[in-house]
Order: sequence, then C-alpha cells, then structure tokens
Amino acid sequence: MSNQNSQPRFNAIQTVTSRKPKIVEAPKDEKGNTLKISDFFGMSTFSLKQMKHKLPNDVYKRLIQTIQTGKKLEPEVANVVAHAIKEWAMENGVTHYTHWFQPQTGTTAEKHDAFLNVDSSGVPMEKFTGSQLIQSEPDASSFPSGGMRTTFEARGYAAWDPTSPIFISEWGSTRTLCIPSVFISYHGDALDEKTGLLRSNEALTERATKLLTLIGDKGVTGIITNLGPEQEYFLIDRAFYTLRPDLIMTGRTLLGARPPKGQQLEDHYFGSIPSRVLAYMTEVEYELFKLGVPAKTRHNEVAPMQYELAPIFEESNVAVDHNHVTMEVLRRVAKKHDFEVLLHEKPFAGVNGSGKHNNWSMGIGTGPAELEGINLLDPGKTPHQNLRFLLFLMATLKGLHKHAGLLRAAIASPGNDHRLGANEAPPAIISAFMGNMLDNMLNEIEKDTHKSLDYKEVVIKLGVSKLPTVMKDNTDRNRTSPFAFTGNKFEFRAVGSSASCALPVTLVNCAVADAIDEITASLEEKMKTSKSVEEAIFIVVKEAIKETKAVRFEGNGYSEEWVKEAEKRGLPHLKTTPEALHEIISAKSIKLLTGLGVFSEEEVKSRFHVRIENYNKRLLIEGECLQTMVETQILPATYQYATVLAGGVAAMKAAGMTTAAPQTEALTKLNQVVASAQAELKKMERSLDGIRSNENEEAKASKIASELKPLMESLRTQCDALENMVADDFWPLPKYREMLMIS
Repeated sequence: MSNQNSQPRFNAIQTVTSRKPKIVEAPKDEKGNTLKISDFFGMSTFSLKQMKHKLPNDVYKRLIQTIQTGKKLEPEVANVVAHAIKEWAMENGVTHYTHWFQPQTGTTAEKHDAFLNVDSSGVPMEKFTGSQLIQSEPDASSFPSGGMRTTFEARGYAAWDPTSPIFISEWGSTRTLCIPSVFISYHGDALDEKTGLLRSNEALTERATKLLTLIGDKGVTGIITNLGPEQEYFLIDRAFYTLRPDLIMTGRTLLGARPPKGQQLEDHYFGSIPSRVLAYMTEVEYELFKLGVPAKTRHNEVAPMQYELAPIFEESNVAVDHNHVTMEVLRRVAKKHDFEVLLHEKPFAGVNGSGKHNNWSMGIGTGPAELEGINLLDPGKTPHQNLRFLLFLMATLKGLHKHAGLLRAAIASPGNDHRLGANEAPPAIISAFMGNMLDNMLNEIEKDTHKSLDYKEVVIKLGVSKLPTVMKDNTDRNRTSPFAFTGNKFEFRAVGSSASCALPVTLVNCAVADAIDEITASLEEKMKTSKSVEEAIFIVVKEAIKETKAVRFEGNGYSEEWVKEAEKRGLPHLKTTPEALHEIISAKSIKLLTGLGVFSEEEVKSRFHVRIENYNKRLLIEGECLQTMVETQILPATYQYATVLAGGVAAMKAAGMTTAAPQTEALTKLNQVVASAQAELKKMERSLDGIRSNENEEAKASKIASELKPLMESLRTQCDALENMVADDFWPLPKYREMLMIS
C-alpha cells in the first residue's frame, strides 16, 4: 500500500500549506526613511539624468545627438562616457560588465568581463575604455544562426545600442553592469532580434516622414514606435514544480486531469491578490522600479494562479529590452518567494493560456515643436489632423491586410499553437477590430457618393471633423481579435507570453512602412487632379477602406462562422507553427524585408530555419519527456494500484464470496485504459524514432505537427483517465487541483 506520509506529493502539499508570505520592505534612504517610488525609480540605470550629472556638457550634448540621430559615437566622446559609466558603476558596487544582447533563442545572453586590468608592471587597476564600451566579442559559434554561421566560424560582435539605458543587474551580492547591445557576425549579419527592430524603425521613419511632408506637416525628422507589452504569467509553488518533470523540462504540464473547478466561476479575475503573491509582486515591482522599468498595473488574471503585469508605454526599442528585464526579474524573484513563474503560453490544459499583449502605436519623435509627440493613431481637433489620423490608420490596416501571413508567422511558436483560438486568446486568423463607432464611420466614408459636394461639407457630414468626440470613449474591446484598435493604438493580442516582442514589432513596422509607401505613391497621383491636398487624402483613404474591408472583423473570432467567413474573404488561416513560418520565406515577405533594408535574404531565411529547428527541438523534448513520465511514473503507479485491486478480488474469493467482487469491475476498467495507454505509447515511440532519423528539419516539423502532437494528445487522454481512476494516495504527480488551488 502507498503511504501518504512517505509520498513526496503529500509532503509537498504540507510544505505549501505551511508557507507564510515573505516580508518585503521598500527601499530606504540613509536615515532609514521609506522612499517614494519616484525617489528610487531608475537608480540602477545610467539614465539621461545620470549622464547629465556625470558628463561634461559638450560630451553630454554629443551623446544625446547620437541617441537621437543614430550617428556613430566619436572615440574621444566614447572614452569620456566609458569613464563616467565605470565610475558610476563602481560607486554602486559593480565589478564586472557585460554586453547584454538578444540572440535568436528568444531570451538574452551575456558574457561578464571584470573592470580589472594589470599594467606592464603587474599593478592591478580598474579600467574601462570607449572601445570596450562600444563593442565586445562574445563567441558566436553556439548561438542559432539559421545557417549563416558554421561552428568553426566563431567570431561575433556585440555592439552598444546607446538608445537603450545601461543598467545594473543585481542578484544576491553580485552586481553586473549590463550594456544593451546588438549582436552581429564578423560579416555584419544580424544574429539577434534587436538589429532588425532598429532597422525597421529607420525604415518606418523614412517613409512616414515623406508622407507627412507630402500632406503639409513639414520638418519631421524622426518617427518613433511606442510599445506597452502586458505580461501574463502563472505562479506555482516550487514544492509542486520540482515534482513535475514536464514543467521542469518543457514549461507546461504534459499530463493532468482537469479538476471539477477551474475558471468557470471567474472568481479569480481581478479578485483579491493572495498575500504570498502580493508580497512577490511587490518585490518584483521594487526591482523593476530600480531598473527604470515603469511597471504600472498588477492584477489576477482569469485562470487560477494566473497574473498580469503591465507597464507604461515606452519607445519600442526600450520597451522590448524592459520586457526581457521584466521576465528575468519575474523568474529570479519567484525563487526567493518559493514560487516558480511559468511563462509558457499554455502551462495548464482547460484554462486560459498566457499572452503578451503588444500595445503598439507610432508617433512623431523629432521635428517642429508643434508636431513633436503627436501620436499618429490619435484623432486630433481639426479636419486636417483627423484626415492625417485616418491616413495612418489605413496604412496600418493595409499593412495588416497585405502581410497577414507574415504577421501570423511573427507570433508562431510551439507554445502559442496550444493557445491561439481558445480561452480568450485570439484565433490564428489575423484580423483587425475597430469598434462600432469607428467601423461605422469607415463604412460611411466608403459608401459616400457626394462627389459633387464641397470637400469640407463631406468631412462634416461624415463626422470626420468630429473624430475626437466619438472616438475616445466609444472604442470597445474585443478579446477575440488578434489586432484590435483601442482608441489611439493597436493591441497585437496574439503575441505569446514567453516570446520576445522584437520580431512581432519589427514585422508590424515593416508591414506598415510598406503600406505607407503605397499610400504615398497613390496620394502623389491623386494630388495631380484633386482640388486640394485634403481632397486627395480623402480619396486615398476611401480607396484604402474598400481595399482593407476584408481584414476588419467586429464579431466573435472564436466562432466557427468566422472561420468560414474568413475563408470566403481570402484571409489566411495558418493553424500550426510550421505552416505559419513558411510565410517568412515567401517571395512577398523576402521582397518586403530586403526592400526595406531590414534584413538581407540570408537573414530572412535564417530566421525561418532557426524557428523551425526550435520548434522541432521543443516538441521532441516534450515527446521524450512524456514517454519517460508514462513509463517511470504513470504506469508503475497504476500497476501498484492494480495489484491492490487484484488482491482485494483474491481475498474476497478466498473468503467464499460467490458474487463478483466490487473490485473486479474497477480492475477490468483500469486494465482496459492501461492497455489503451500502452498502445498509444508504442505508437508515439515509433513516431519519435521516425522523426529523429529524419535529417530534414522541415520534414521533421511537418511530421511533428501532423503525427506526433495528435499521438501525444491521445496518450495524455488515457493517462488523465487513469488519474481519475487510481486511488489518490498512489498518484505520484501533483494534481491540477493542488497546483492551481493551493498557494
């Protein structure tokens, strides 16, 4: 018989129920007084405030010019900046520095170097030069390159990105200076996620400034994209986590019967935050505030033990860096509170998955004072401003419509395949939600037939001049839309919770830049025959509304009716990651990305190969992990329980019972499910063997999606049935009811 007192699972339950919230204290000043957030916000970053204080005025101005224009930093300026950074870092207990970059692994990477140097006489000293600040040389051989680099070609360069703040990473008693960087090969190929993002911002700036000049908004020299990534995540106690090989190996539960209560009552959403969790969130926020990350909102999400952290908007380059910092802080602080944070898109079956809603907008960064800071997706106060808004709104919709397949590829991942299309996640069909008020206005503009009326009368009649009064508080939200307009921004809801925001934002920038090119060309033609620029804009907007009508959808994206309707409209429905990733290397996508100068053809193809290989590796790990768990945990526990049932049957027969023992029926049913599980296990093992022997990564991916994944689900179904049949004290794995309901 199993003994609950010796069962690791029951020991874990005891441990979890006895935990107390950690005491988290706010940072204090030298006198022991508690600091306000504004007092310590950014204290661990070499911010503009620090730069102005530490640098000579002329050096500071030249550095700011570099940050704003992207010009190369002169060596003499770099040396002064490097010295100031080193002095500031050492004042804060830093001993090492690293060029912190984002390889195509979806995470971040770093190699630490000490400030320590030894002169020719053997005297130690701290030294940090301009050349060391600007560039380092981490080994590039082991990072995924998609075929651009071979193992013996190891040279790669991490180059400082001065547009993102340098910061100090603190873990325990160790403090490291992190220098946000791009990562390129010896030949200049982008090996990372950030380089493409920076290039896409430049491409968007070039095209948007040209369009703005054409419509009369002259003097604009810089366009910025803003981003606010809402980060969803699950928490699980480490006592449970360490008993789940699937969570340790894959980040999600490969097995687990659904409990009677999940999220049906919606009692967790926006509910009172559990005390242990609140202590954890508080410490996370303190750490983020010190790092200059503007964490704004925290709350319970829909699923049990699911939560969300949302920041204030920032420029997309900084926001992407800060989201990586956020994910790392979430992980590190979780361990201090005896939690493990799960960023997988679908760690638990039957309840919501986790996304990272990318709230994206574009605006004027540098230019005339009256134009700086204008959000181009924000309605204005005059007919001209609102026509400008409509022009950039339609550019976004044109980009979404034309490059829907590419934007689907941007959010493709093994984890997101489990999430898209269910439990409040948007479907794998890319569409845009506008809200009834704006959607009706676009429809009115489209069907307008008053060509003989004066332009200004038409603008007034159709409500274009009144956009601010009807837009701000009348744009509803649609949780089933992957790309929803929410008043002055688009919310790209389909991005996965574990993903880097870099590629999704890069490809949105590219799609919109391409559409702006087309709109600019069309506007130039219309201006040749129109009475005014405004009339030409109105005609171009009207044409774009007709052209993009198919991608606008206001209804329920989860419904089967929408799937059929989307097919009629010609919208792509790419259900799996392998299907979606092929959109990256389509002729249309390669033409777009190379034409904008964001990626070379080799860099485009590398991103496809890296992601296909990642898909294969992750799914094979899942398959092998499931196989091991079934063979070494599920079946042995079931056999042990079957032995007990069989013993009961034998004992009753020995006692002379003539009727069938109650245990007989239970044993028969149990053996039937065991036989089914064993049969499914053998099928899955054969599939794994066949996939491993195939050297073609694309063929592997296709086989995994069409064959291995369904077999894993079938095996899971049998194992979950066994969980509901085997006596509770025999089951070795923490159950959903424990992991999601006990904290």
